[in-house]
Amino acid sequence: MTSISSFTVTGQDGADVDLAQYAGKVLLVVNTATGCGFTPQYEDLERIYTEHRDAGLEVLDFPCNQFRGQAPGSDEEIHEFCTLTYGTDFPQFSKIEVNGAGEAPLYTWLKESKGFEGFGKGAKALAMKTMMLAADRSYASKPDIKWNFTKFLVGRDGQVLARFEPTVPMEDVEKAVVAAL
Repeated sequence: MTSISSFTVTGQDGADVDLAQYAGKVLLVVNTATGCGFTPQYEDLERIYTEHRDAGLEVLDFPCNQFRGQAPGSDEEIHEFCTLTYGTDFPQFSKIEVNGAGEAPLYTWLKESKGFEGFGKGAKALAMKTMMLAADRSYASKPDIKWNFTKFLVGRDGQVLARFEPTVPMEDVEKAVVAAL
């Protein structure tokens, strides 16, 4: 696959969605969870989407239950939680896997395009480093998604521009989005 437009994913309603429909837009692709310490990032994601969608931004939400079961429930229950709790209006897709044998091909491509580069600085970054080291001493050398709310910024040409771990301040994510628009 040579661009994000090459992929078809499953929509929240179970229908196939051809990502070619987003060609020419800036995309923020994020694996999410409804019961995570980073779940409040939905609020920032919705704000960024609302403020920049007219300029060509789309946020693509892929719920994932691979990290301590923090996205329980059906696709419908997850969608209801997000819309009622955070007022999300951006496209949400069916729950997926982002790592391992069952990972979605989209995420294989995203991770091949931008591997893990670290959690950054601060208390949350240190906590994530500590948790990852306890689970896998060589975690930093692997491109795997480390946790919920990892974000990939995709440019208008369909190529990955940046990867943001969940510990990256949302202000930094928004600055990169604006620069890509």
